Amino acid sequence: MSAPPLSPKPTRQILVCQHRTCRKQGAAKVLAAFQALPVNGVTVSGSRCLGECGNGPMVVVLPEETWYCRVHPDEVPAVVQRHIKDGQPVKAMLYQKYH
Repeated sequence: MSAPPLSPKPTRQILVCQHRTCRKQGAAKVLAAFQALPVNGVTVSGSRCLGECGNGPMVVVLPEETWYCRVHPDEVPAVVQRHIKDGQPVKAMLYQKYH
């Protein structure tokens, strides 16, 4: 009997809220900006409401549960480079309620 296959390494996820309030604040453009900068092993997707209406667009990086608030599309490259690639969250953008 052979050994069970090894589980693949969990991928990281970037969730961008696409609920009404965040969409009114530009979340669709934020999602598109993340999708335009793909990184191997990282999944980018729109999410349901993240429960922080009025502070959006909200972005959560999983599995570390790093929350960013009021994200603008022009800030996305900094999040991708500094946080996703270099492993250092962008402190000025962190959602203070959770960090």
